[in-house]
Amino acid sequence: MLQLQLRADHRRSYVKQMRKHGHIPAVLYGKKTNSQSVFVDAAEFLKQWRAAGGSGLLDAKLNGDHIRIIVRDMQKHPIRHDVIHIDFLAVDAKTEIDVHVPIHLVGEAAGVKDGGVLQQAMHQLSIRALPSNIPPSIDINIANLQVGDVVTVSHIQTNGVYEINHDPTEVIASILPPKQEEEIHSGEEQEPGKPESEEGRETTP
Repeated sequence: MLQLQLRADHRRSYVKQMRKHGHIPAVLYGKKTNSQSVFVDAAEFLKQWRAAGGSGLLDAKLNGDHIRIIVRDMQKHPIRHDVIHIDFLAVDAKTEIDVHVPIHLVGEAAGVKDGGVLQQAMHQLSIRALPSNIPPSIDINIANLQVGDVVTVSHIQTNGVYEINHDPTEVIASILPPKQEEEIHSGEEQEPGKPESEEGRETTP
């Protein structure tokens, strides 16, 4: 269970010192929870957040009370890329919420084995669900995809557990023919050994 510590001191020097000792400053809020400034142990948070798939429900404790939270926002250092601030949302177990869940493509597509190229257009899915029904990820098996095949949002089976906040026709992934993929990413290739321009080149008498 993730331990949240109340933060009474808001001075930048204090926050900097807490970060130095392995803590991340955060804010906790919710419909039934007043906004509170807290700290969380960085290593423990990252461990539990990754185990939940980066979008799932986390069990936490604050002042001895058990609460359930999700990460609403997370700021990272622009250079070091470590987490420097988190927004936690306290959730009600009986109220549906909107969250983004990562999409994982499972298996190697048959079309890729035949020389096609996998292009993933969507990497996360916006869904609405009860907190206890939020999946850690949306796994899509692509093993049977052939060159030219497309996976859209409509292919996802929710089993009535959650709603998808996307147009059913939105493309998640497709298998491109090798030539088409090359044109998209590389354009026309120059003939080997032929310079782009003769202008400005020195000649030897």
